[in-house]
Amino acid sequence: MTPINLAEKLSQISTHWDPHVVADYNDNDIMVVKFQGEFPYHLHEDTDDFFLVLKGEMTMDLEGASYPVKEGEVFIVPKGVTHRPRAEFECEVLLIEPKGVPNTGDIATAAAKPRL
Repeated sequence: MTPINLAEKLSQISTHWDPHVVADYNDNDIMVVKFQGEFPYHLHEDTDDFFLVLKGEMTMDLEGASYPVKEGEVFIVPKGVTHRPRAEFECEVLLIEPKGVPNTGDIATAAAKPRL
C-alpha cells in the first residue's frame, strides 16, 4: 500500500479520451484521463457514470441540457441517460467505473483501459 500521485500519473498520458487505471477499489477501476474536444454521445444501461474534474473545466451535455463542471466538482450521470463530456481546453478527470464497463457503453467502440 502506497499513496498514488494523480498528477504524476496524468503526466504520463499524452492522449485524450484514453482512460488509464491507477487503482482498484472493490470491484471498480479508478482511472485518470485527459479530455479535450468532444466525446461521442453514449449511455450506460446498467451503471452510473462518475466524473471528478481534477484540473481545468469540462461540460457535460445531456439530452436537452448542458452543465459546466469545474475543477474540484463531481458530476454523476445516472444509468440510462445519454450524455457527452466535452472540453474546449484540456482538462484532467478522475473516473470511477465498475470493472469491465466500456467507456462508450459499447464494447465494440470502447477504449482500452491500460494500467499506469
